[in-house]
This record gives sequence, structure tokens and C-alpha cells, in this order.
Amino acid sequence: MPIGSPRRPSWPRRLAGLLPAALLPAALLLPRPATAQSAAAPRTAIDSYTLPNGLRVHLVEDHASQVVAVDLWYDVGSRNEVPGRTGFAHLFEHMMFQGSANAPKGEHMTLIGNAGGNLNGSTRADVTNFYEWLPSNRLNLALWLEADRMRALAITPANLKNQQEAVKEERRLRFDNQPYSGALVDRLPSLWDAQGCFAYAHSLIGSMDDLNAAKVEDVKAFFDQYYAPNNATLVVVGDFKPAEAKALIAQYFGDIPRGKVPPPVPCAQGLGTAARREVVPDRNATLPAVLVAFRIPPVNHADYPALELLGTIVGGGESSRFNRALVRDAKVALAAQALVNPFGPTRGPGGWVTLAIANQGVAIDSAETRLLAEIARVRADGVDEEEVTKAKNAYRFAKVSERQQALPFAEAVHFAALFLGDVRAVDTDLDRYQAVTAADIRRVAATYLRPENSLTLVITPEKK
Repeated sequence: MPIGSPRRPSWPRRLAGLLPAALLPAALLLPRPATAQSAAAPRTAIDSYTLPNGLRVHLVEDHASQVVAVDLWYDVGSRNEVPGRTGFAHLFEHMMFQGSANAPKGEHMTLIGNAGGNLNGSTRADVTNFYEWLPSNRLNLALWLEADRMRALAITPANLKNQQEAVKEERRLRFDNQPYSGALVDRLPSLWDAQGCFAYAHSLIGSMDDLNAAKVEDVKAFFDQYYAPNNATLVVVGDFKPAEAKALIAQYFGDIPRGKVPPPVPCAQGLGTAARREVVPDRNATLPAVLVAFRIPPVNHADYPALELLGTIVGGGESSRFNRALVRDAKVALAAQALVNPFGPTRGPGGWVTLAIANQGVAIDSAETRLLAEIARVRADGVDEEEVTKAKNAYRFAKVSERQQALPFAEAVHFAALFLGDVRAVDTDLDRYQAVTAADIRRVAATYLRPENSLTLVITPEKK
């Protein structure tokens, strides 16, 4: 897909708000896909079933507006890549818009646009998704287009070459020519052990050498392995009649053959393995920055809600502890923020990440010292109940808001099914966050935010 197309972006969005907007890749500025749902809401009526070919389907009927969202998740991301074959998941996000048996290149976007709809896609470590939202009387169009490219994607030498070049240009535009972004994308994965957990220890965008070396047969094998109905889940939310939707899904997807069962993803990663420190030159940066990241457990772990709320308390917004202490009071940082899983949620180990950009004329050591002091204060003294309540309220507001639109709620249904293991958790996951206490937050800070469990990246402006 050419850079600048309306379909972009393909990258997770958790870095927004930390860097000035002009410094961020455009792909990092959109809202993060939804995760959980308000426990106060009534039990959602979800019609779940599986086609004989293995395609899992969840239907949520909602006639509040004449809109429908079609959201297809493939259980494949950069975690499924192996050494020498990195970048394939991201490449396929592009390839999936290069045409299929009955929809030539560009036709997918044209048809959805002419129907009054929109579409997008994203690549993350654990999932690749494609979605359309459009007037509900065109549900058939979105389903047909998704099924056509699942069944018969146009994998040709010309399309592969075109998208190899598109990925290179995307990297140059969004990462190599943006301050801090390249260091984050390329070096943050070193938080994890490449030997024991390669799945999360390499860049989402992959190696350019690996992509350049890819041949059509390699790409075709990757598609056959992962882009099959038995490795996909379809969620439809909005204004539709269930019987009609089921008939369309059976008609378009029902005869697509199953694929082979994908191989398991190994990941042996200790949480307190060793502290690591690295200096990363950045030719685009004019101010130094420091990133301190800590290994944390997967999103379905009992400690995860407390870690996410802690991220909001210390590093989320103008009233956060980091902003008050480093930016407003000491003035050692231009910006400071905490990011929990900045590249999206994972079923494997995650990252609790802090990043501070030094103020003009301030040594990066001063910003790092103040940042670490704030982390140490949380480990030792914890947080106030008022701070916990404020963080819970912000989280609850976001989760209630996502029910108001078809696509965000479709993403929430997917999240519950894939990351929490139960589609019904879309109604109950907020309970985990509501149950968090100040004592829980102090405990997880002491458990995970330890020096021996950390990676420090000192990002320095490269001398011209």
C-alpha cells in the first residue's frame, strides 16, 4: 500500500502524548484499540459460533445507528516470525490490499469508499487485523471483500516487489526520519531475551535485509500458514439481522479451506534476568532522552491491571507524577510519560516503559536521576487512594465510551476472546481494575519496577 493512503497506520498507538505531535510518526497518533468493557453495563448478547473450516465468529446486534463494523483478526503478528524471516507480518498487512481474485488492486478501498464506509488495518506483535465500518445495508460488501482476499490473495512477484519498497519507504518516513522513534522501535525489543523469547525480542517492522531476501514462495508459505479461516476470528457489530449475517458469512467464508495448524510460539523469559544499559545515537534528535523499561507479565495476569493503573498515575497526562516532578517543578524534562505495552497488548511478557526527554541545556543524567527517584518513591511509599480512584475513573470512562461505537466495541470483543481467553470477559474485565487497591499498586511496583528487571536506553543526538 503506498505511503499516505487512507488505510494507514499499521503501528500501535501508545506513544502518543509523550512526544510533540510533530515528532511522532503519524501511525502512532491514533487511539489505541479498545481492551475491556464496563462491568456496570448489562450482559452483552453475543452470538458465538464456529464454521466447519474453523473460522470463529462473534455477532453483536445493535440497532442504535445504521452502521455495521466488520472486524477480522488473524492470529499472527511479529511474534510468529523466526530469525531470517522477520517483517513478514507487517509486509502482509500491506500485501492484503494488493488485490485478490475478484477485487483488483485498489478495488477494495474504492468499493468501501463508494459505499460511504472506511477501512483500516494494523500489525501488532500478537495479531494482524483488518476492518471496515460502513452503512449497514452494505454488510455484504465488506464480508465479500474480506473473504475474497482470505481465499485468493494476489501474491505475485510484482506485488511483492512493490510492497517491499513500500515498507522501506514507510520505515524511512515514519521511523528513520523521526527523532526517538527508530530507537524505540529497534532497541526497546532488546528488553526481552532473543535466545529464549525471539517472539518479542525483535522489531515489529522487521529486518530490511530479511524483507529484501524474501521470495514469492516464502511469502506464499507464510500466507498459507497463517491467513486461513482456522487462524482467524470475525466480529460483526452493529445494525444487522443475525439470520442474514450468518447466511452471508456461510456463503462467502464457508468453503475456504482450512490451513495447517500454526506452530506454537516459544517464549522462555524471566522477569528479573538482568539490568541492561545501552547508549543509542539518534541523528534526528536535538535533545537527549532516557528510556527505562521493565519486564512485566501478560495482560491476562492478575497483576496487570495494577501495573496499567500505575502507569496512568505516574505517567499519564498533565497531572501525573512524572509531569509534575520532572517537567513542571524541576524543569529537567521537556516531556515525561509512562507507557504500558507501547506496541500493543501481548499474550507473552510485556513492557512497562518510561521515557523522559531532557530540557534544553539539561544533562540527560539529571533527567534520569529524577525519573528513577520517582520510580523508587513509588516502590517505597506506594500511591494515594485518591490517585487510584482517579486512574480508575479515567479507565472506566474509556471503557464506557467504546460501547458507543461499533468498531471500538468490535475490537473490545476481539481483545476479550484472544487476550483474556473468553469473549464474555468483554463485560467483566473492568472488575479487575475496579478491585485494584493502593496496596496492590505498591506491591506490583516493588515486584516489577526493580533495577535488575530493567533496560535503560540513553538516546543521544548524533553529532553532525
